[in-house]
Amino acid sequence: MLDYDQATSFLGDWGPFQLTIFFLLSASTIPNGFNGMSVMFLAATPEHRCLVPDNGTLSLAWRNVSIPWEERDGQQVESRCWRYRLETLRNYSALGLVPGVDVNVSGIQRERCLDGWEYSRDIYHSTVVTEWNIVCEDDWKGPLTTSLFFAGVLTGSFISGQLSDSFGRKKIFFATMAVQTGFSIVQVFSTSWEMFAILFLIVGMGQISNYVSAFILGSEILGKSARIIFSTLGICIFFAIGYMILPLFAFFLRDWRTLLLALTVPGLLCIPLWWIIPESPQWLISQGRIEEAEAIIRKAAKFNKISAPAVIFKTAELDDKENSNKRHTIIDLVKTRNIRTITILTILLWMIVSIGYFGVSLNTPNLNGDPFLNCFLLAAIEVPSYIIAWQLLRLVPRRYSMCATMLLGGVVLLFIQLVPADLHILSTFLVMVGKLGVTAAFSMAYVYTAELYPTVIRNMGVGVGSMSSRVGSVISPYFVYLGAYNRLLPYILMGSLTVIIGVFVLLFPETFGKPLPETMDQTPIIKGLRCKRNSHKDSRENLEDKNAIILMSSKF
Repeated sequence: MLDYDQATSFLGDWGPFQLTIFFLLSASTIPNGFNGMSVMFLAATPEHRCLVPDNGTLSLAWRNVSIPWEERDGQQVESRCWRYRLETLRNYSALGLVPGVDVNVSGIQRERCLDGWEYSRDIYHSTVVTEWNIVCEDDWKGPLTTSLFFAGVLTGSFISGQLSDSFGRKKIFFATMAVQTGFSIVQVFSTSWEMFAILFLIVGMGQISNYVSAFILGSEILGKSARIIFSTLGICIFFAIGYMILPLFAFFLRDWRTLLLALTVPGLLCIPLWWIIPESPQWLISQGRIEEAEAIIRKAAKFNKISAPAVIFKTAELDDKENSNKRHTIIDLVKTRNIRTITILTILLWMIVSIGYFGVSLNTPNLNGDPFLNCFLLAAIEVPSYIIAWQLLRLVPRRYSMCATMLLGGVVLLFIQLVPADLHILSTFLVMVGKLGVTAAFSMAYVYTAELYPTVIRNMGVGVGSMSSRVGSVISPYFVYLGAYNRLLPYILMGSLTVIIGVFVLLFPETFGKPLPETMDQTPIIKGLRCKRNSHKDSRENLEDKNAIILMSSKF
């Protein structure tokens, strides 16, 4: 069979061609950081109370007591969804009665916000919530908006691989970028919540497909050494850069339509990349388009000022195909008790780590303090998370590194409930540490899952785990939704689930330093908490290359 890396080794690993592809494809994921988390500001819920019309029928004294008080997070605050019956207040006002002296205000009948709401403009000038009054009895639309975006991510992840395999990496990369950018622009002109939500679902489909296509395209174009850094650090850190820039845009642009338009414009800057980024030579070879693949490699050699050999891909190697492989189906993921247990644990792991990551990220507006600063800090903490994950993958057994990072994230999130309400800085610090642990675990999940399954069903195994993470991301907004009733409840739930699955990770078989299993018979055996020392370890270089090839997006 053709060894692509060996055939193209004359290019070197870090020539001008590889550097250009590395940075352009990595930079193309910055808009994904915008879109993936922008809902925090686009659909933020500012403080609000019932609107009391000022038509001169209420005295100032009665207007001041027109909103009842209720307890929220241990404090007495004005109700968001109720007011005292205005007709009754007007009657008392007309009679000259004094609230609290002549009349017991708390005994007056209450009514819903029949005239709309007043929203605080201290932080946001307008959001999707204030535009269409998505509060009180309609507040379920808030988390549904976010869930629809991730439902689009779920759908996009399901179809993007098939489209990429059929039509090419480059075409799908730019087509999905156009979907993400184009429908975001249309979204700016939404006339109803329903229109906004449906468009958001389509944007989610384009967002994940674009991100995954960029990953696959870069992994197949770049050489071994460049591929390692691109897969583990490059594309993930540039996503985090986009995530970090998001609060900067949101700070200066407090109107949701203006903010969304500003976040969409950078996607248009990627149009010139069509003439710079080539198609994947490996995909062209798989389609029998050998001359086109060789033309790309020769152009890369010229760019690197290197002479290419007369023949790059030998026909004999390309024709040597293995046709005797047994065909496997998704049923093989549950065929035996051992692999069935691995699959069940994998589904739980991916789902809960996704809930933890997105739950903590999307809960940023519920943190005390400045929401823009909090968002930046939670985005910035992802950079050291990826670096830590990269080193753990190189040096530490998988079970212990996954368990340690998840316990770190989960336990710290549970500690937040013990912090006094006035220690806002300490609470934010604990959330950051929790985010660091969960993000590191998330970024290692692809590698560990891929090492657990044999080659014949590896794609299906990773695919099932990845789909489970999409389900977790769809559920996560409802964990955040609970924060409107008790700000600690999301952290208690997410922390508890993360700790539990962190302990369950120890039931997985160890894969560190072991060759990737090829057949069903070589599937690692679950031995509970026992861990046998492996007698034949791969070299450090081969291990790193194995990790790079199977590591995918840490978020999508």
